[in-house]
Amino acid sequence: MRDLVDKFVNMLKWPVALWLLFSLPAFVSSLDYFKFSEIKYWALFGGFFLFFIARSFMDASAKVSMEVLAHEFSHALFAVLTLHKVNGLNINPDDSGGEMSFEGEGNWLIVIAPYFFPFFGFLAMIGISIYTMFAPMNLILNGIMGFVIGYHVDTVASQIHEKQTDLPKVGYGFCAVFLLPANMWMIGSMLAFNSKGWDGFITYQSLISYLNGKNLNYIANFLGF
Repeated sequence: MRDLVDKFVNMLKWPVALWLLFSLPAFVSSLDYFKFSEIKYWALFGGFFLFFIARSFMDASAKVSMEVLAHEFSHALFAVLTLHKVNGLNINPDDSGGEMSFEGEGNWLIVIAPYFFPFFGFLAMIGISIYTMFAPMNLILNGIMGFVIGYHVDTVASQIHEKQTDLPKVGYGFCAVFLLPANMWMIGSMLAFNSKGWDGFITYQSLISYLNGKNLNYIANFLGF
């Protein structure tokens, strides 16, 4: 079963990348969905900028340790989601990196996960979901969402460089097509969650599908189909 999942995921590699690339105009247009003038987004932007202020005071080794931890756990999460048994997860004592080992061949999604998936953002969304089962959303939680979005942007930017060993495994051409729209999708999804929780997240996905359909019809009409 695991090998079949890997084959299916690998078959979707370029279709997913091309779909995301096609969705770029929709990701940009979807910004109108967010009411950035609302106070919840002011709190989010405050948390976003607070991260970059905090980063300047953060111990360098602690920052790297957090990045390595999120990196390896992202690998491990997508390994588990694609039915792989994780055998081990090691962080180098000098914070130079880490390694996650698992059974099976693996797939491109496991390799590329840390470069688009907001691991700490995902944890924050789960934590906020639990909290809001007992109390309403508040500006502090909006600020936390902004903080983890800032962390995600900073971490992804710092991890994409020529010495990174993961990127050649999936191909630089693929990375050029996939990474920007994939990160825009993730950030848009977190902005939608900040607005209306999981209902906002689901509505955002529907909005992207609607905008893609609208753009596809426009292209078809332009070409005379």
